[in-house]
Amino acid sequence: MNERNGDEIELTILMPCLNEAETIGVCIDKALSYLARTGIRGEVLIADNGSIDNSRTISSEKNVRVVLVEQRGYGAALRSGIAAARGRYVIMGDADDSYDFARLDPFVAKLREGYDLVMGNRFRGGISPGAMPVLHRYFGNPLLGLIGRLFFGVEVGDIHCGLRGFHRSRIVELGLHTPGVGFAREMITAASLRKYAITEVPTTLSKAGRSRPPHLRTWRDGWRHLRFLLIFSPRWLFIYPGVAIMTLGLLGAAFLFRGRVEIANGVVIDIHTFLVASIAILVGLQSISFGVIARRFATAYGFLPQSERPGALFAGFSLERGLLLALLIGLAGMAGLFWAISAWVSVSFGPIEYPLVLRVLVLSLTAVAVSMQIAATSFFLSIIDLPIRGEPSKEA
Repeated sequence: MNERNGDEIELTILMPCLNEAETIGVCIDKALSYLARTGIRGEVLIADNGSIDNSRTISSEKNVRVVLVEQRGYGAALRSGIAAARGRYVIMGDADDSYDFARLDPFVAKLREGYDLVMGNRFRGGISPGAMPVLHRYFGNPLLGLIGRLFFGVEVGDIHCGLRGFHRSRIVELGLHTPGVGFAREMITAASLRKYAITEVPTTLSKAGRSRPPHLRTWRDGWRHLRFLLIFSPRWLFIYPGVAIMTLGLLGAAFLFRGRVEIANGVVIDIHTFLVASIAILVGLQSISFGVIARRFATAYGFLPQSERPGALFAGFSLERGLLLALLIGLAGMAGLFWAISAWVSVSFGPIEYPLVLRVLVLSLTAVAVSMQIAATSFFLSIIDLPIRGEPSKEA
């Protein structure tokens, strides 16, 4: 990767732009000065997203390339810019003069070492007073960064940094599609899921040089980021909570199956808690089913890569095996239901004084519901596995 053809453009410095006339000129000057100082064969590329000020005029006067992006959105501008870039590597950053394009040496050094994605870390490099809102600096970024590391194993300290470098062809392979600000988080999430080589280097963040308000909105964009993390992680959104709820339900049902239990100080838990535990089993299984379906759908349509653990867990799945499991659980439930009805018949359909009968009845109905859920999930997974129209069948 360290061999470079003398005629090849090594680096594209990409800046998405929307009405940045106040700062675009100084950003371009810094980028050009960096290329001149280091002797790197590179280019500066402006992805203009429909500016109505003098941003495009200023860029053209600086003799840098400008691509016009009709689709609105930060991600749309970056995606078009990456597609138009001629460099082997791309370093992207906002055109508001908050990032220093004259000091990109650490990014290029790591890219030449072979890393696919190099993130800037503003917390390690330094944040100027007023450059980042207090809520973002001490709550939003740390919290969302922690969730990103937990959900996806993203081992970087500042996953929201807008200054980052990457190997162009490797990022193109990800097939990123988010048109808005979510493009940047989709990039690092998808790269992490596909086990790309990712590292980070210190960078600085200065107060934006423009006078207009920023495009970002704290609560709206914070929620969108959290929503993205949840949607792209069916395990944390559905499966792990479902397993926890179902486990508590099973333990509660087992604990109370023999009868009422006195905890302490006259506190007694009985059939009502047993009923809650049975409902928890159903809710947990429903959540797990959603997670398995979401994961299979996302994998089948390329939104998420194949995962070794879920893949191994459901490698032996087939519609027939799912239906067989549903049948066995359903038969057990029907047997318990038949026994409970027989006990009711034995008292000529009168009041039943045996607490065990009611517990067996509740547990049997739960088993029947579980069997129906498993059967429905099995059919749904089989539908997802159907070949897409025009795609050859796996059996062909």
